Amino acid sequence: MNITSLHEPNRSSIAERYRIGDPAVLQLFGQHPSEDRHWEERAARLDRSASSRANLKEVANALRLYQGQLPHYEEVTRSLEKLEQPGSLVVVGGQQAGLFGGALLIYYKALSVIQSAKDAERKLGRPVVPIFWIAGEDHDFDEANHVNIQSAGGGIRRIRIERPEGPRLAVSRTTLSTAQWEASLLELASQLPDSEFKPALLERLRSHVADAPSLSLAFARLLADWFGNQGLVLLDADDARLRSLESPMFRELVVRNDELEASLKAGEEQVQSHGFALQAETAEGGANLFLHHEQGRLLLHKEQGRFVDRRGNVALSSEQLLEMTGSSPDLLSTNALTRPLMQDYVLPVLAAVLGPSEIAYWGILGPAFEAFGMSMPILVPRQSFTYLEPTITKLLDKYSLTPEQAIADWSERKAEWLSRQDKWHLEEQFQDVKSRFMALYEPIMNTVSSLQPGLAMLAASNRDKIVQQISFLESRSVDAIAKQHEASLKQWDRIRSSLCPMDKPQERVYGTIHYWNRYGADWLAIWANVPFDVTGGQRLVEGLAVSAH
Repeated sequence: MNITSLHEPNRSSIAERYRIGDPAVLQLFGQHPSEDRHWEERAARLDRSASSRANLKEVANALRLYQGQLPHYEEVTRSLEKLEQPGSLVVVGGQQAGLFGGALLIYYKALSVIQSAKDAERKLGRPVVPIFWIAGEDHDFDEANHVNIQSAGGGIRRIRIERPEGPRLAVSRTTLSTAQWEASLLELASQLPDSEFKPALLERLRSHVADAPSLSLAFARLLADWFGNQGLVLLDADDARLRSLESPMFRELVVRNDELEASLKAGEEQVQSHGFALQAETAEGGANLFLHHEQGRLLLHKEQGRFVDRRGNVALSSEQLLEMTGSSPDLLSTNALTRPLMQDYVLPVLAAVLGPSEIAYWGILGPAFEAFGMSMPILVPRQSFTYLEPTITKLLDKYSLTPEQAIADWSERKAEWLSRQDKWHLEEQFQDVKSRFMALYEPIMNTVSSLQPGLAMLAASNRDKIVQQISFLESRSVDAIAKQHEASLKQWDRIRSSLCPMDKPQERVYGTIHYWNRYGADWLAIWANVPFDVTGGQRLVEGLAVSAH
């Protein structure tokens, strides 16, 4: 297994500057995972504040009941037992669900949570449990309803499951039919290239959706299969049992909503004072809470002392919303900025594993944590990888190309290679012809212009048409060279589509099942052996599989 660091293209981003420990940026976050003493300080702070959080035994019981819907692993049972022990801490990371496991970055995030928890447990000598927080309360179904694979023809194919007609409910509350699941499985089966691993893969996915679950639950079952033997505990943020335990924190978010809004604005000002643009600006009067309603998941705003949604479906007084926090907390939901506060109330969060965009918006949360008597957990950058397939390694060697060049300068390198195949030096020949033609034609233009001034424009137009025809012949000649090397150019395209599909990072495009189908379940398991880097960063990994099937 060969692992090398890759250059980060956006070195000035807030996430990258945090990752490398820039002191100016660390002022926004307070702690950094590379400092062992910060782990000890965070653990001590959590010990002191244990009584202000939800009852951990009740949380563990709610999570235990949720795991009952998932494939069973003894390691998860032991993790839940560990969670109930005095002094137990957690490392948490989360993501919205993804069809059939979603993009590869989700796999890497869950892996990062597990590795970070193990590393922290070793550092501190006390129980640290890995927990993956599924954002089932999110209502953006289009963000969750697809996965990309590489089809047998080599192109990128998106497999989707359509949202049922009706209001935009939370993903965990969106009912899917057996027919919908079967249709998506049939499409996946038809588009996945045949391999020795494909039948078992499809059968396992089919077993997860036999009872027509929500997209979130099917996603959780797959993650349990992938990571249950490593003790990863799964949590759905929209679990009603968990919601009932969140009631006191919802009350705080309602009672102190103006203070919450002010603290978020203060956080924005701090980020901007460091010269960074905001990831997403908070709305004036925003409550930063959602309401689950028959018309969908509604974002609440404050207007004239009431909590309302923009479309006029609801208008609740503070008293009514407060009553709801006690009687019906399952009707309430956090947003991206209040979820970290809720997470910190429910769990003893030692560290949170975050992607670059998440780190950027967490940058404004320091004042909000402080306002609610909390402190920000240690933020661990998600492990980020580009996988170098064995067949791609051979092609890179064939064309004397490094992975970095294939990612950053592929178009230029491809054009240079094609140019070297031109033994006729077409560009020079055609440039010479154009120059000589222009020299020969200039006296004629001067002559006809002196005969009749009106002929000057005609002469120029005639010249341009001739040059255009020469250029057309040049273009066709270059195409002819490309045609002669069509097979090689397809190999260049194959390099690009593997390392940087759709001109995006590999982990953001291809689904984990693309590689599962190609290399088998053993390929997934081997990732547990990739060394953990507490500061993350993009790394190139080679040697996880011997050959494609």
